[in-house]
Amino acid sequence: MTDQRKLQTASIEGRATRFARSVVFTLAVALAMVVPAKAQGPFPLKQGDRVVFYGDSITDQRLYTTFTETYVVTRFPGLHVWFVHSGVGGDRVTGGWAGGIDLRLHRDVIAYKPTVMTIMLGMNDGSYKAWDDAVFKTYSTGYQHIIDTMKQAAPGIRITVIQPSPYDDVTRPPNIADGYNKVMIRYGQFVKELGEREGLTVADLNTPVVAMLEEAKAADPDLAQKIVGDRVHPGPGGHLIMAEALLKAWNAPKTVAAVEIDAAAKTVTHTENAKVTMLRAGNGLSWTETDGALPFPLALDGDDKAFALAVHSSDFVEALDQEPLKVTGLTSARYQLKIDGDRVGEFTNGQLAAGLNLALLPTPMAKQAARVHDLTIKHNDVHFARWRDVQVDLEDHETAPASGTAHYQFPSEQAAVDALDRLEEEIVQQQRAAAQPKTRRYELLPE
Repeated sequence: MTDQRKLQTASIEGRATRFARSVVFTLAVALAMVVPAKAQGPFPLKQGDRVVFYGDSITDQRLYTTFTETYVVTRFPGLHVWFVHSGVGGDRVTGGWAGGIDLRLHRDVIAYKPTVMTIMLGMNDGSYKAWDDAVFKTYSTGYQHIIDTMKQAAPGIRITVIQPSPYDDVTRPPNIADGYNKVMIRYGQFVKELGEREGLTVADLNTPVVAMLEEAKAADPDLAQKIVGDRVHPGPGGHLIMAEALLKAWNAPKTVAAVEIDAAAKTVTHTENAKVTMLRAGNGLSWTETDGALPFPLALDGDDKAFALAVHSSDFVEALDQEPLKVTGLTSARYQLKIDGDRVGEFTNGQLAAGLNLALLPTPMAKQAARVHDLTIKHNDVHFARWRDVQVDLEDHETAPASGTAHYQFPSEQAAVDALDRLEEEIVQQQRAAAQPKTRRYELLPE
């Protein structure tokens, strides 16, 4: 397991007890103000979609992709979408060690009958040197070949092309003239123009990460260098901002659920994606609430200071993780908020009147979402074993057909693949069940 995967997996273990000391949580009140809603287009994923994330080692890290998956599963708990993560380290538009591009596309994408595909390639294609016309020609013609192949093999597929994530020339001086990220920006401009010409969705994963790195450097230059430690492969914080950029390109909604209550009038004045019942006033205020979604589990890397710096140097919370609770008309100075009997925090009546963002607090909903993410990681680990440790590692790439048809050398390989597929499906079913919102009991008790 890579260090990045160990970091992400370790961050999940014991999460419920770490919420209270999460770096993100310590700044929750500062970020808890409600951001006004803004109109946007519909979310493009549909019931029964099969999404394949395709790319090189940055996709192979399975961080921005699993963050994206967890967001979709928790924000749209009734939407059954299957996610496949098909990144291979070192890949270019021509393929790489796991096979040439035609084998890669047929075996690692087309075989899954995708309805949606994302493509992020370019970091290796630029060869880590200054702009070279011949090198770019290989990239542009190879990228076009990928689009043409996918459109022919999967008519109607909805493709999102991704402008490559940045080489970090922000937190450290460039090591080539003008910096390697200038090459990635030019490659990204080609991707944008290709996407517009082909009628594809385009996601820019370079500009927002660079902006975040600049903010982070201004706040803490030494810690900012750890966000993209080797200048190529972001840690979880960088990947979270990449996931945000992809989700924004998909018109992802910002609001988890929203509730406003007038305690003096004992009235629910506003709800969004939530149902409130049994509102009672007495020694404080109580009600039951069923939300239509879960928050994104931001505390999943609560002990990672670089992760927290990336979050606070971006607009992730404002753009994608709003779960506002606003209670006006309270008479006591301070209140304790409990949900299902668990103490969430203490707040002044002014803070409650202004509005809290519950997505940043250690709520039962956040802990439930963390469990969903745990299952996201688990099913992807099983798929990785099925794909890379069995199918790819046991395959003879020299004789494997470019069509990607199953090519097994050992009699038991097919049975092993089938068994792992069944196991992954069982985990995905648990993931979807874990994402279903529950009815919660809220209490505001005067201190």
